[in-house]
Formats: sequence, structure tokens, C-alpha cells
Amino acid sequence: MFKSIRWRITIPYVVLTVLTIVGLGIYISNFVRDKYLNDLEKSLTAQGELIVDSLQNTSPLDFQDSGRLDNLAKHWADILNARVTLIDIKGIVQGESDEDRSQMENHLTRPEVQEALNLGVGSSIRQSKTIGIEFMYVALPVQVNGETIGIARIAIPINEINTNIQQLRKTIAIATVFAVLLTIVVSIFIAQRTARPLEELTQTVTKMTYQGLIHPPSTPAEYDEVSQLAEAFNTLVRQLRTQIRALETEQGKLASVLEEMTDGVIITNEDGVVELINPAAELLFDIDVSHIEGQSLIHALRHHQIVELWQRCIETGEEQALTLEIPRHRKFIQCIIIPLETALPGKQLLLFQDLTRMRRLETVRRDFISNISHELRTPLASLKALTETLQEGALDDPPAAKRFLERMETEVDALSHMVSELLELTRIESGQVPLEIVPVSPLKLLEDAIERLGVQAERAGLTIRLNCTKDLPDVLADPPRLGQALVNLVHNAIKFTLPRGEITLAAWQKADMVVFAVQDTGVGIPSDDLPRIFERFYKADRARSGGGTGLGLAITRHLVEAHGGRIWAESIENKGSTFYFSIPIDL
Repeated sequence: MFKSIRWRITIPYVVLTVLTIVGLGIYISNFVRDKYLNDLEKSLTAQGELIVDSLQNTSPLDFQDSGRLDNLAKHWADILNARVTLIDIKGIVQGESDEDRSQMENHLTRPEVQEALNLGVGSSIRQSKTIGIEFMYVALPVQVNGETIGIARIAIPINEINTNIQQLRKTIAIATVFAVLLTIVVSIFIAQRTARPLEELTQTVTKMTYQGLIHPPSTPAEYDEVSQLAEAFNTLVRQLRTQIRALETEQGKLASVLEEMTDGVIITNEDGVVELINPAAELLFDIDVSHIEGQSLIHALRHHQIVELWQRCIETGEEQALTLEIPRHRKFIQCIIIPLETALPGKQLLLFQDLTRMRRLETVRRDFISNISHELRTPLASLKALTETLQEGALDDPPAAKRFLERMETEVDALSHMVSELLELTRIESGQVPLEIVPVSPLKLLEDAIERLGVQAERAGLTIRLNCTKDLPDVLADPPRLGQALVNLVHNAIKFTLPRGEITLAAWQKADMVVFAVQDTGVGIPSDDLPRIFERFYKADRARSGGGTGLGLAITRHLVEAHGGRIWAESIENKGSTFYFSIPIDL
């Protein structure tokens, strides 16, 4: 309840009003009662003095005359409208106006009597033991020739005074109730007017906090402290809105850069906890950002070399770089760690560049140079040997010279064929070979390939089977070029399949593609060589130990990809191989 500003204003007002009126009522009622009693006491004292003056000529013996004193007490009581009691020096009541004095006890111990004997006048307020009514008693000593012979006491009931005081207190209580009600109404009204603009301001701040709203609050009509606060807050909101927009713009730019970067980015704090990671880093290390942010670097990447490099960066405060290999993902990564002491003190930027493609291209380039050198060295060495033989006298032996020239022609043809295939592959890779795409039947493509290489398969003692239905949809292809790809695959199957083996050509529809397959029962391809068989000049040491330039599968791959398809192979060593490629259908 007291957390509301309304009650903080209302309750103090009400409590203050109640305490003030109650305190004032108590003070006034007590003051009036004391005033009444003091006036009454003075009046009774004056009346008692008159009685004492009337008894100045009374002798001590006369003060023992009970009958006479009774009559005097009743006479004075009628005149003064009060109770009059005459008491001798021993405390025995000798005259009583209202009660039977013979039944009254000794009054010497009464407080007003003792006070009168000691001080000359005594008074007290108490309930009469004789008649049970609260009286004010005033007693004065009766002296004759300086000797006290008795006590004259006057008493009057104070019930009327108490009744008047009680009525006054009721009036004050009623006034207090009305004053409290009025105070509650007024204080609630004041609290409401005070709290309403503060509540509106609070609601606006709450919306800004939890809903991201940045609309400034309305300013109260009255120009008071609350309106000044609202105006100051409006200024703050406008400035905050400008800053938020600027931050959102910069954050959007940063997020876009991080999203589109091909390099992985991770930001850590001085404790090594990951605070930011971009999608490229997630993909690079195959991790889920929802499980990484807030985790330590070692738990996130699980790579001790990166953690050691990060620790070295923390210790030296300098940029660190390292190239490392991740065997599990077969990736080469360059890691650069930069301390962000200027922009973000205590933070470190980890930049990861994927060098796998560059390393792979370097490997392919190196293998290409090695392979082409190897492929050229054999025919060139043979040509050189044949030429030297002719120069050393073989020309004088016509039959031998003719045989050497035929060998030289064979080697030159092999070199020419290799150069032609290299040129063809280069043209296909560079997109210089235009494709005339038309709808063509998959069955027609397979039948043409079998027709071109059927005789060669028969000479090798192989059986070619066809597994393709006529109702397959047409594919979008350049028939000569796609036919060349099929011929290359069938030619390889014939070359590496032992006699009495089988070669199966098949095609079927899968989604919006037609999948072609060339399956043989040949020697197969080792699993280590399988990922690289479509590289230029690559030959498997065991499964592909026969002749050839090593360019056929590379040309086939580029032709299939030029048609928008994909090529792959499956093989088990000594159990045959199956080459697949997919081509889009004519929708």
C-alpha cells in the first residue's frame, strides 16, 4: 500500500489531521474541566469562608451541640444549594445537611480535612462513601481565638460538570470524524493530481524498457515540478531515440558485414568467454551458436592450438597468427587474434580464414604440373630415343627406319591427342564451348553410347546391358556433348573390366532430374582415390593403372556441370564401380 505515492500523500495528511484534532480535543476538554473545577473550588472556598465567619463566636463547648449544628448545616445548605458538613477536631461529624450524621464514620482521615488542618484550606474530588456520588469537597478550619475547634466542609456534586465535559468530547469526536473525511477527500484529490502525470511517465518508461517504444510522454498542462520532469524526460527520449537509431544503423551494418563475411569471426572477453560468433565461424567449425555464446573458447572450439594462441595474445598484448589444420574436417585455417584494447578494452577478435580451397588448388596445380610432366616425359623420351637411333645409322636400314618412323608417328599422335583434350578441357572450363540445349530422350542417349562402343566391348569379351524405360521425360541437354560424357564413362568401364564382365547403363527419374548410371564389374577404385578421380591427370595407382591421359573424367565432370547437373561415383575395390550423373528434365 505504501509503495503508491497516493497513499504516501493521503495517509500522512489523515494521520496528522486526526492527531491534531484529537490532541486539541483532549487539551480543550481537560482545560474546560479544570477551569470549571477551579471556579467551583473558588466558589466553594468563598462560601466556606462565610460559614467559618458565622462560627467565629462559637465556643468549643457549643461546637459539641449536635442539634444546633445540624440545624445550622441544613440552613446553610438551603441557602448555598450545597452539602454542608461540620466536623469537630476529633473528626466526629457534629452537623450534616443531607445525611444522618449518627451513621457517618469518623472524617478525620478525609484528605480535605487533613489538608485543611495542615494548610488552612483543603479540597479533593472523590466519590462519597456515604451516598456514592462524586463530589468536590472544600474544607476550612473553624478557629476561635486562634484555636481550631472544628472543620467546616462544603461539597457539591460534579456530575453536571462531567456531563458537560462528556458532551464537549462527543462534539469534538464528531468534528474529528468530519475533519478526517474531508481530509481524506482533499488529500486523495491532491494525491491523484500529483500521481497521474507520474504514472503516465512511469508507463512510458516501462514501455520503453520492455517493449522498446521510444515515444516521449505527454507534458502536464500545469507547469510544476512534474511537468519540468516530463519535459526533461522528453528531451532525454529524443536524444536517446537519435542515439538508438544511430546504433541500430551501425549494428545493422556490422551484422550485415558479419553475416556476409566468408571469414569466421569470434569475439571473446578477457576470461575467454565467447561473446559473438558469425555464421561463417559456425560453418567453419561445425558448431551451433545457441550452444556456444557464453561458453569458454576451449569448450566452443575444442582446439588447443587456438587456445594457446589466444593465451599468447593475452600475455603479449600483440597480434598473433597461426596456420593450422583441422584433420576432422580436412580443413586448413589461418587464425589471426587481435587485441581490441582501443575499441573494446579486454576483448579479443579471432579471425579465421579458410585456406582449404587455396591449399586444394595448390595441390591440384602441383599435381597437374607433376602429372603433365610425367605424361609428356614418356612420349618425348621415346621420340628422343627413336630420333637418336635413326641418327646413329638406323636410316641406312630401311625396314628398321620405317618401323621407328611408325613408332614416332604413334607417339606424336598421343601427344596431339593429349594436347587436344587439354584444349577441349580448357575451353569447357572457361565456358567457350557453347551448348545447344534441346529436349532429348535419355533412352536415345544411352542407345547411342552403346552403339558407338558396342563393338569395342565385344572385342573385350564384355556384355553391355541397358536398363531404361521409354516413358522417362526428356532432359535438357546438348546431345553431342552429353553423349561424349557417356562415351567417356563407358570407355573407362570397358578399359577396366576384365573379360566376361558386365557393363550396365541405366536411367531413372528423381524429382526434377534424370539420373544416369554406368555400372561395371571391374577392378574398382580404392576409397582413398575415389574423391580425386575427377581431377585432371589423376590416375589411381591400382584401379586405373591402364593407359590414357587421365583427362576423360575431368572432361566428363565439366560437361555434366555445364548442363546444370552433378556427377559422383561409388566403388568397392575388386567389386566394380558405378558412375552417376544427374541432368535436369524438360519441365
